[in-house]
Amino acid sequence: MKIIADENLAFTDYFFSAFGEIEHKAGRTLTHADVQDADALLVRSVTKVDADLIQNTAIKFVGSATIGTDHLDIAAIEKNGIAWSNAAGCNAQAVAEYVITALLHLKPELIHAQHDFTLGIIGLGNVGSRLATMAQLLGWNVIGYDPFVQRDHVQQVEFDELLKQADAISTHVPLTKTGDHPTYHLIDAAAFNQMKAEAILINSARGAVVAEADLIVDIEKTSRQVVLDVFEHEPVISEQLLNLITLVTPHIAGYSLEGKARGTQMIYDAFCQKFGYEADKKFETQLPVCEQYFQDQDLKTVLINKLSDIYDIQRDDQNLRACLKDGKVDQQAFDHLRKTYPLRREWAAHGGPKA
Repeated sequence: MKIIADENLAFTDYFFSAFGEIEHKAGRTLTHADVQDADALLVRSVTKVDADLIQNTAIKFVGSATIGTDHLDIAAIEKNGIAWSNAAGCNAQAVAEYVITALLHLKPELIHAQHDFTLGIIGLGNVGSRLATMAQLLGWNVIGYDPFVQRDHVQQVEFDELLKQADAISTHVPLTKTGDHPTYHLIDAAAFNQMKAEAILINSARGAVVAEADLIVDIEKTSRQVVLDVFEHEPVISEQLLNLITLVTPHIAGYSLEGKARGTQMIYDAFCQKFGYEADKKFETQLPVCEQYFQDQDLKTVLINKLSDIYDIQRDDQNLRACLKDGKVDQQAFDHLRKTYPLRREWAAHGGPKA
């Protein structure tokens, strides 16, 4: 069996080497010729898996170690008789911790804000609902908007109400352009006009959920603090945009060691089911032990004293800004940052809570 795997996937050799030959490739530049004689294709969100890539190939299984599926042409995949799987929820904990880290980095005083601070969460799926639980552990007031699900532990409000009430807004939705509730440019000029000028915006979902041109106009008008891990025209990121955004990171909100490993585990399990193998490997066996910060201290004390040790988000910001070249982020440098990213550990690895 021949398996083509994105070179940035975690633990592919551990999970898949027993099944045959693995070729590690750069996901962003995969071609039909690269995959023509492959039995299985393992990707991330940077690979567009469409008819042009998969038609007239030997592929029988596509696994994407990602939460989202907007890079997968599911109709084309199924039309070609190919089984597929993604990894919904694999890095939900990592993204939730990323959002809280970003907020505490921008405003350390929020650790003591209790219900005086309202976090608005758009999208209450795996990530959003987990973020709500983590935020509630800190005593924050949480409101959410999601027309598709109902969460008992979150006060859900209409979209316009969330925009008006929230002191910070975090997006956790897939990118969709059709249906009754499309998310493409969900945060646009009209949305910005309803938000408090001092409300923080965090986008770690998909870049085009936020209309970049409208975002630039809004920041120039309000000086709003904004955190972006994803960008509408990614990997094209302009110097103008970077200069306006308070905190930027290179699409790594979900890049915990546990999240990456869990994503590969999930497509491994689906692969085994497709081909009739016993799924007898677990990612936890591959994780090193790390320092136990939370063992004898409560959550808030640890976050006050050890947050940057657990995850130094400012370093990620500086590293991305250092990739500027001729007025925009250099694409090769951007991809290199992601490829060589030192995977952080989730709070639970340090003895802390998880949702």
